[in-house]
Parts: sequence; C-alpha cells; structure tokens
Amino acid sequence: MEYIPRLAESSLRHHLSRGKSVLLLGPRQTGKTTLLDHLGFDISISFVLPSVRLRYEKDPSLLQGEIGAIAGKSKKNPLVVLDEVQKVPSIMDVVQDSIDKKMAQFILTGSSARKLKKNNALNLLPGRIVAMRLDPFLYRETHYDAVQKHILYGSLPGIFQVEKPEDKETDLKSYVETYLEEEIRAEAVVRRVGQFARFLEYAGLESGNIVSFRALSQELGISHTTISSYFEILEDCLIAERIDPITKSNTRKKLTKSSKYVLFDLGVRRLCANEGLQLTPERWGHLFEQYVGLELIRNARLTGQHKIKFWRDPDGPEVDWVIEKHHSYTPIEAKWTEAPNPGHTRHLQTFLKEYPEAKKGYVVCRTERPVQLASNIMAISWKNIGDLFS
Repeated sequence: MEYIPRLAESSLRHHLSRGKSVLLLGPRQTGKTTLLDHLGFDISISFVLPSVRLRYEKDPSLLQGEIGAIAGKSKKNPLVVLDEVQKVPSIMDVVQDSIDKKMAQFILTGSSARKLKKNNALNLLPGRIVAMRLDPFLYRETHYDAVQKHILYGSLPGIFQVEKPEDKETDLKSYVETYLEEEIRAEAVVRRVGQFARFLEYAGLESGNIVSFRALSQELGISHTTISSYFEILEDCLIAERIDPITKSNTRKKLTKSSKYVLFDLGVRRLCANEGLQLTPERWGHLFEQYVGLELIRNARLTGQHKIKFWRDPDGPEVDWVIEKHHSYTPIEAKWTEAPNPGHTRHLQTFLKEYPEAKKGYVVCRTERPVQLASNIMAISWKNIGDLFS
C-alpha cells in the first residue's frame, strides 16, 4: 500500500527537531508504525511479541545498554522507537533516566494509556515528552468522494485502502473480534466475557447519544458502576471519544450535564452494533452527525487549541456540536441533506442569541457549494470541515 502523508507528521518532525521525545498514542491500526517507518529511527523495539516483552520485563536496563552501544558510534543522540509501550510500564524508568542524561530521543507509541496511568508512568512524562495522538484518516488526508462509504466502513488506514467492500467487511470483523473483544478485554481484566460483549454491542448502537448509565444498566442487567467502568475502559483504550456538554447559561437552568460517547471509527462502530449496510434515512442522518463530530474532534486535536462540546436543553433546543476556543463558541448542526434551508438554522439561532460570544454558526451537510442561510449562519459541505480550524 502507498504511504499517505499524515497531517500529524509535520508536528512530529518539529518536536523531534527541537530535541523533544514524543508519546504517540492512537488506537491499533491507525498507522503509527507506517508513519514511523517513513520517518526513520536508530532502534525500534515492539512489545507486541510476548518474547520481547519478557526480555525487557526481566531486565529493563538492557535498553540503556543498547542505547549506549549505538550512541558511541554517532555524534547525535539515537532516535529510539518503543512500540506498544504500555505493555511494559516498567521501561518508563529507563526512558526517564535516558532522557534526563540526554542519551537518546524517544518515540513511544501506544494504543492505551490505561496501564501507564495505573502504574503512574505518565507522571514521569510532563516536561520531558510531548504527547500526540494519531487518529484514523481525516478527509483532508485522503479527499475521498463518498461520505457514505466512510460512514459504513470507517477510515482506519489498513481498511480504507482495501478496494473490495467484502474484504473491508472481513477486515472490520477481524478488528472487532481480535482487538476489541480480546485485547481490550484482557488489558482491562474483564472477567465476564458475555457481559462485556453485550456492552460493546450497545456501545455501538448508542454511539453519539447522551449516555444514561442507569438506563443501560436496566437494559443489560449490569450494574451502573460496571457500565461506567466499561466506558472508562473504552476511553482509556482510545476506542471511545467522550464529549462533554456546555453547562453554563444565564437563562437556562436545565442544560444537560451528562456526556455523550462516540466510538472512534464508524466502520468499527457498525460491526460492534451488528448493523448491516442497509440504513434508513433517519439512521444515515444520525451517523452523519457522528461523522461530523469525529472530523471536528480530530481537527481540533491537531490544532491543540480547540475543544469540541455539545449543547442541549431537555426542554427543546439542542446543537449537535460546538467548537470552543478561548471561551468563544462556534455552533454546528449536521444535516443529512443536499439542499440546506433556513429551517435548519432554528437551534443555531437560539444558541447564538444565548451566547453573544458566539458570532457565527454553521450547518454541515452535503451541499456542493456554501449557502448563506442567515446573516450569521452558513451551510458548508462536509468536505470543508477542516476550514473551520484555519
């Protein structure tokens, strides 16, 4: 498969050029290894293989000896890649010591921050390592034409570049079965297999909705505290994005305070939910809203200056997504339509009146060209979401 340049690459190169080490997190198969192969390195160690893990678990200082052997042959510090570093948290002591002694630069990759958090390894990183995230493909990286295919099959690099739909389906099924249901379950020490599998299906079905742990608890017959811990597992393993609501208002007292979760890839979501390929118009609309949300989240993450939230008053108005930057807001509605009209702006107008610091709103839809719907509201194509961050 050809290498498709990633938008994160320039930031990664920049941080390395100024002598920093990098923690590159991202779900499995988002292209971390491909990106690093493209960059080049002096030492690469993957902790995916049990035999490799065992060597360094027995003697973490082995890494420092290997770095010393390389460093003696070069005038510059070696660049060391440690893949799936969360599988050997004890190695972080060696990483810290090597950075402090200016022996090497590191790129640490991982598909979960869970074990690093649990062992306080992340506490070693502030000031020493720049944290970055690699997501599935953004539209700006691939310029695909059909948003429908993206909604059905997602944008994991290895699956995105597969041509035949039936092969994409096979690969997605394998991803869910071997990674989500086995690796995450093992990492989280989930003992009740059937219970977690049922939860995963509902997480797919409820993706994009405001989560009620108690309602899910009644539906699944699992305690609400267990449901909460399962969502935390998905978040720590980078499989679910948690989006928090805007809760402050001068006039509205009942704004929703519960978060909503979106699974990180729409193809993976569909397989988790056991959904087929034939969707109703209403379902297309709901999934398009999630697509827009994921594009917003990934673009915001690249800038490092924006947060994505939502706004909902249970008594009526709600806005799908809100870009927050320096306490200013840009409200966004997602509509599964090719012909936007002023009727689509009702909730945006309400939001703009409620928050004077919000100057413009957008309807993201399938229009071919921008359409002015009101003096302060524009309809734009899903292809132009990235322009909202420029």
